[in-house]
Amino acid sequence: MSTFSSIIAGFGGQGSLLMGKIMAYAGMLEGKEVSWCPSYGPEMRGGTANVNVIISDENVGSPVVTKDADCIVALNQPSLDKFVGVVKDGVKVYAVPANKIATDNFGGSKLANLVMLGAVVYATGAIDIAGLDETFAHVFEGGKAKFIPNNKKAFELGYEYAKNL
Repeated sequence: MSTFSSIIAGFGGQGSLLMGKIMAYAGMLEGKEVSWCPSYGPEMRGGTANVNVIISDENVGSPVVTKDADCIVALNQPSLDKFVGVVKDGVKVYAVPANKIATDNFGGSKLANLVMLGAVVYATGAIDIAGLDETFAHVFEGGKAKFIPNNKKAFELGYEYAKNL
């Protein structure tokens, strides 16, 4: 892969920006050039939120993905409707029941974004999972470190789900 571009979108509070942050940081640990460009409405939680993530072996010319995205992650139907035309032709579609997987394993859908991230990483190979421990330690530092075990488990569940499709 020389350049991987993606748009991750959903309602505010679904964790799309966090998904992008994890991907960008993991790419950085691999020595790649990365771009993480978030966008969200003034409503924040409950409003729309999306992030453009680019991971490349080369300099990133623009942080905005406007066409030919390698991957679109839509955490809700409005996001799919908005960005489906931006993805490259011929990509494989993965329908991941992330809310159900999260609810079945954690009692609620709060970790659906990490389930989806695991599926995306398996499907795209955008980041190397070998650096995930260090990435999680950075992203969930300090008081957030207590969330690492469940976040890792949710990621692994999504990764395995996509692997078995």
